[in-house]
Formats: sequence, structure tokens, C-alpha cells
Amino acid sequence: MDDVEIMDVDDDGLPQVEKEPLKNQDLSFLNQAVGAVLSQYGWYLLAVTVLLYLLIQHLSKRRSSRTSSSSHPQTQQDVASVVMRQEAMEAARRKMQEELDAKAAEFRKKQKQQEEEKRRQKIEMWENMQQGKSYKANAKLPQASEDSSSNNLKPKSNKKTLRSTDYSPLSGEGGGSCSWRPNRRAPSSGG
Repeated sequence: MDDVEIMDVDDDGLPQVEKEPLKNQDLSFLNQAVGAVLSQYGWYLLAVTVLLYLLIQHLSKRRSSRTSSSSHPQTQQDVASVVMRQEAMEAARRKMQEELDAKAAEFRKKQKQQEEEKRRQKIEMWENMQQGKSYKANAKLPQASEDSSSNNLKPKSNKKTLRSTDYSPLSGEGGGSCSWRPNRRAPSSGG
């Protein structure tokens, strides 16, 4: 009964055939066909696609390099901007070098002053030692000795010590419950 066709007759006398609607109106047959092609030629298609992509990239780079090299007036402008940029960089480098030279000269000046001060103190210590005076105490500057004399007059603060003065870690006393004892030398009795 599946092959049954229903016919209607018009007034013209021509029979009209009504066809049943198609059962597979979705695209599942296309899915099967594409799946079959990909399962057989999938890797080849992938390799061709990658090669095509790389070829397009290479050609676009070539085209962009040709257009930039063929535009002669644009390179004149680029040359001018490059020259200006290099001059600006050179000026900035020169300025930084001058600053560095100034800092180095200042540092050398300070170093010479410090060396001169040390040399003067050594000479003063040597003279004091030759005269029989205490050379270490008098080697300091006069202002520094006045400041240190005011500092020496401070009374010592009475701070509580953490342990008694007769504590000795080697004596074994005063350790409380923590005392160290060496291991016994007998082998372990494990069996």
C-alpha cells in the first residue's frame, strides 16, 4: 500500500497526482556523506588547508613589502623621521652621560675628602702615639669627643637578664627538664 497514488480529476479532464510528503526532509544524508569523505581524506584535507593558509600568509607579507618598497616618497619621509629620532636619542644619551659624569666627579670629590680626613686622623694618631698619649681616644674630632663625653654620662639601665650569670651550657645544670643524654651504643634489639 505504500505505492498507492491518489488521483483527482479536474474539470479540465487532466488527472492530478498528489505525491506524499518526503519522509527525510532533514540533512542527515549530508552528514553521512561528509563524515565518509572526512574519514577517508581528513588528514589530506587538513594538510592542504594548513599549506594554503601558510601560502596566503607568505604572499600577503610579500605584497606588503613590495608596496612599502615601491612607494618612494614615503621612504623619504621615513628617512627624515628616522634621522630626527636618532638625533633625539643621541641628545638624550649625551644628557644622561653629562649627568653621570657630574655624579662621578662629585663622588670622586667626596672620596678625596674622606681619604684626606682619614690621612689627617692617622697623622694625628701617630703624633699622639709619639707623645705618649692614648692615640685612639684622641683620634676623634673635637666636636665628636664633646658629644661622646655627654653620652658617657648616661647611667646604665637596670635590665633584667634572661638567665643567671652562673649559667654554663656545658655544665649540665640549670637546664630544667631538658637534658641531653647520648644514645646507648648497643645494637638495636629488633631481631
